[in-house]
Amino acid sequence: MSARRRWAWPLVPVYGAVLRLKDVLRGEAKKLAWPVVSVGSVSAGGAGKTPVVIALAKLLQSRGWDVDVLSRGYGREGAGIDCVDLEKVDAAKFFGDEPVLMAQAGVRVWVGVDRYAVGVEAERAVVGGVSEKQISFGDDRKKGNDRYVHLLDDGFQHRRLGREIDIALVTEEDLADVLLPAGNLRERLSALERADVVVIREEERESVEGRVGKLMRAGALLWSVHRRLRFPAPLGVLSAGLRPLAFCAIARPEGFAKALQEAGCGILETVAFSDHLPYTAREMEQLVAIAKKLEASGFVTTEKDAVKLSPVLRAQLEVVGPVVVVGLEAEFVYPERVARELEARLG
Repeated sequence: MSARRRWAWPLVPVYGAVLRLKDVLRGEAKKLAWPVVSVGSVSAGGAGKTPVVIALAKLLQSRGWDVDVLSRGYGREGAGIDCVDLEKVDAAKFFGDEPVLMAQAGVRVWVGVDRYAVGVEAERAVVGGVSEKQISFGDDRKKGNDRYVHLLDDGFQHRRLGREIDIALVTEEDLADVLLPAGNLRERLSALERADVVVIREEERESVEGRVGKLMRAGALLWSVHRRLRFPAPLGVLSAGLRPLAFCAIARPEGFAKALQEAGCGILETVAFSDHLPYTAREMEQLVAIAKKLEASGFVTTEKDAVKLSPVLRAQLEVVGPVVVVGLEAEFVYPERVARELEARLG
């Protein structure tokens, strides 16, 4: 085990005690009318939940399900319950960067702190267009239509909302990590016993499958995903020139840098800001200064970061060169099997 913040080791037992107390005080989970599929992880960020949520949504949509996402909207400036509107000015600030990214992928996304209340509002919005009001609320199951499903984003620890399927993502890095605040784990790895499905990265399968299998309960499923970067056509990895500067505000910036290098993108350096940071002119000035010093040919960043770049902020960077947005896609290794197993449990 390795600690990211060694100075915080003495606080780990305190954090562990808080986790145990929360388990003792946790009340009964509330049930929505529609089934809920939770997607989360044991780590505080960087496991790749958003691409997997999008992959699940598209898979279910392709099989006739009406899918929405319930998200907290971490770091958003807006309050209350909202459905993401991509036409809103500064949408990423109001709704949160990840909800906007998921909405751009063609998924209906609702945001709010209380995910149960968010789900009720999402169901009411659809009920208004359903003849004879086939859907009931509260703890009752819906009647008539069985093709609606909520995806609960980052929900592994949000246990106040009931779910039919609990999906947890695990990376090789997680298996060597420790609890917050010394490490990045929100819970001990033993929490994976709660998961109905564990998702690993295909490129890590050989090194993690055996260890993860020992943490899973009997009957739980193991899925794997291919992850790949998507560069804009027609120039691909050369879209930002031969000497681009990478920047991001994500939980694991080193993973982004490594993926760029493995894809053949010759980045000079990666500038990492704190996760979910709302960009301002100040950060753009810092990036331009570094880029000019290194004689960079342009910039490379993630889709999650790009949704926070207003036209004015992007124009600040373009005095150096093009700003290239790289997408991260996840695809299930055996999508038909995943779909069958999902629908069997939802049914």
